[in-house]
Formats: sequence, structure tokens, C-alpha cells
Amino acid sequence: MLDKEAYPYSQLVGSLMYLAVTTRPDISYAVGALARYMSCPTTTHWQAAKGVVRYLAGTMSYGIVCSGESVELAGYSDADYAADIETRRSTSGRVFIMNGGAIRWQSKRQPTVATSTSEAEYMAAAAAVKEGLRLRKLLADLDIPTGTINIMADNQSAIKLLRNPTSSIRSKHIDIVHHFARERVMRKEVTSNYVNTQDMVADVLTKAVPEVTHKRCCGGMGLSSMGAK
Repeated sequence: MLDKEAYPYSQLVGSLMYLAVTTRPDISYAVGALARYMSCPTTTHWQAAKGVVRYLAGTMSYGIVCSGESVELAGYSDADYAADIETRRSTSGRVFIMNGGAIRWQSKRQPTVATSTSEAEYMAAAAAVKEGLRLRKLLADLDIPTGTINIMADNQSAIKLLRNPTSSIRSKHIDIVHHFARERVMRKEVTSNYVNTQDMVADVLTKAVPEVTHKRCCGGMGLSSMGAK
């Protein structure tokens, strides 16, 4: 057990959470994992938190750069099945890109245990649909027109569940709260299309990934060096 009076773990993680929510989506997964141990951190958790700080120190010039010409809103939804070895809950990740840069993202452990990869991805996509509809309403209030929101996923089964209003033995047990997404797809308010796992920008929000993948996801979110001051 870490001596929290000698090591300000909660304060450090709280500061990292501020960065993860506001300008640094690339540390969202790591900070989310660290935040689960606020009440009983160990030396290992303290060292991991300092590792995130060292990463930030080496990328101080990084920021979200909106450089694209298109203002079309697009989303990416991903899930890492049973990522939490203690609870076996999956981790959802979603990010919405506009004008070449991320405007909204989240990495979050799912509230219930998924029984398959498809179910985990489907639950993540349903949450992304909710977020996309909120952003669509906000943009409408700002007089920024948006058409059908394209939310991309890398799981074919989850996409079929979104597009197909019928139930199967494997999917009928899924909580009805997630099935509203099908109705929104049928209304053409949102759509879901397949994207190769290698092009899944939200991959970095669901698990620890290799450096190459990490850099690719950062680039997809418009996160790059803004130039040292």
C-alpha cells in the first residue's frame, strides 16, 4: 500500500485526468486505469503514473490540430473485450473527428460484462451513437449543418446488429438500452460502416498499444506537435 501522505497519488492522477479530458486523448486509457486505484494505490501504480508524466514531458508540444478542409463529423467506436482482468468488463473507446481534429473522446469501462467480442463492440457502438446524436444537436444549435453521422467500427458482427432489427439467440439477452441505436440507424440519423482494425483511431482508447499504433492513432485524432515555444 502506498503512503498517500508522502506520495500525492490522488492529486497527480487528478491532474492527469484534466489533461486527458481537455487536450490529450492519447493518455485517456492509461489515466482511466490509474483512476481505478485512487483509494488503494500501490508503488506500482505510482511508478505507472510517473511514467505517464514522463511521456507528457517528452511530448509537451503536442496538441490537437484541426487542419482538414471537411467539417463533416465522423466517429470511431472500438472495444477491448474483457480487458479488466478483475471484473472481466470490457473497455469502450470512442472519438469524434471534425475538420481533421478530435472534438470529443472517451475511454470508459463498460457497466456490464459482455459475453462476446460482438456484444462488447455493440455496446460501445450504442454509446457512440448517443454521443454522436448529442454532438449533432449541439452543432445544429451552432448553425453548423450535419447530415448522417458515420460511426466506424472494426467488428462486422456489431455492425450487423446495428443494421438488422431482428434478434438472434446470441443477441436477445443484450440490454434493451443498447438497442435504441438500431432505430437511429433505421432513421438514417447515424450509420455504421466497417473500418480495418489498422485504421481504427479509437484503438488507443481501449488498451495499451505498441508505439507504432499509438502514433498512428494520435495522427488520426489530429494530435501532433504544434512547435516548441
